[in-house]
Amino acid sequence: MDTLIDWFGQWQDGFFEALVQPLMFHIGLGNRLEDAYNATGWLLIGLVQLAVMLALIEPLQRWRPVEAAPDRRAVAVDVLYTLIHRLGVFRLVFFFTLEPGLETLMGEWRSAGFGTFHLEGLWPGVTDRAWVSFVLYLVVFDFISYWLHRAQHQWAWWWALHAVHHSQRHMTQWSDNRNHLLDDVLQAVIWVGVAQLIGVAPGQFVAVVAVTQLSENFQHANLRCGFGRLGERLWISPRFHRTHHAMGIGHEGPQGVLGGHNFGVLLPWWDMLFGTADFRRTYEATGIRDQVEQGRDYGQGFWAQQRLGLQRWLSALRLG
Repeated sequence: MDTLIDWFGQWQDGFFEALVQPLMFHIGLGNRLEDAYNATGWLLIGLVQLAVMLALIEPLQRWRPVEAAPDRRAVAVDVLYTLIHRLGVFRLVFFFTLEPGLETLMGEWRSAGFGTFHLEGLWPGVTDRAWVSFVLYLVVFDFISYWLHRAQHQWAWWWALHAVHHSQRHMTQWSDNRNHLLDDVLQAVIWVGVAQLIGVAPGQFVAVVAVTQLSENFQHANLRCGFGRLGERLWISPRFHRTHHAMGIGHEGPQGVLGGHNFGVLLPWWDMLFGTADFRRTYEATGIRDQVEQGRDYGQGFWAQQRLGLQRWLSALRLG
C-alpha cells in the first residue's frame, strides 16, 4: 500500500509541476495551488478508473449482458455523468467553492477545543501498517455509506433527488455517477466532514474512494454475474445490487412506501445485520414503478433530469 501511494504521489507531482502549476500561474490563480494539487490527484485517479472500466468491465458486459441492447441514448447520458465526475469537473468546482468554507468551519471547530478523533490510534502498532488502516477506513466509510443510502430512500426530500439515479432503466457500468448534482454536493460535504473528523490521511481517503467507485461501477454493470452463496455475503455483486434497482422491489417498501433492500455500497454485511438483504438469484427489470404504471417523467437528458429532480425536491420540502 505504501509503495502504491508513493508511486501515485510521484506521478501526481510530475503531472502537477509540468502542466497544472504553470497553468495556474498563467491564469492568475497561484494562490490556490494546494487546491489545484488535490484536484490533480482526483483527475489522475479518474483517468485510471476510466481505463479500467473500458479495458475490463466493458468486455465483461459484452460477454454476459443482462439486457442485449440497452438504450444507447440513456447510456450516453450516464457516460456524461461519469465524465463530469471522473475527469474532476465536479470536484474542481467543489474545491474552489465549498471546500474552503468547510475548512474554515473545521478550523473553528478545533479552535473551540474539539480535536480530531484519529481512528488509527485505536490500535497503536497495528494500524500503523498502511494496508490495515486502509481496510479499517474502508469498513468505517462503508458502514456510514449504508446509513446514508438508507436515508436517501427513507426521507422523501432526499429520495426526490436520489430518484435521478434509480430512474435509469438500462443499467450499465456508467450508471453509478448518474445522480442529481445537489445530491452529490450533499454527500461530498458529509464525506469531507467525516474524513476530517476521523483524521483519515489524504492518500488513504483517495484510495478508499477510488476502490469504492470502481466497485460501484462493476456493481452497476449490465452483467449477469453473482458471487455464489458465500461470495454474495462477502462483497456486493452486480446481481445483488441490481436487486436494489429492481422496480418495485429494491427501493420501495410495501405498497410503494419508501424503503427497500440491498443498501450496502461495498459490503452486504450491513444489509444482513439490519434485515435489509435480499439474495434473490433473478435479474429483475430496473427503474421506478411510477415510470411504468403512471408514466411519470424523470427526464431523458442531463438537464431535464436535473430540472425535474429539483422540482421534486422543492415539492417534497413544501409537503414537509
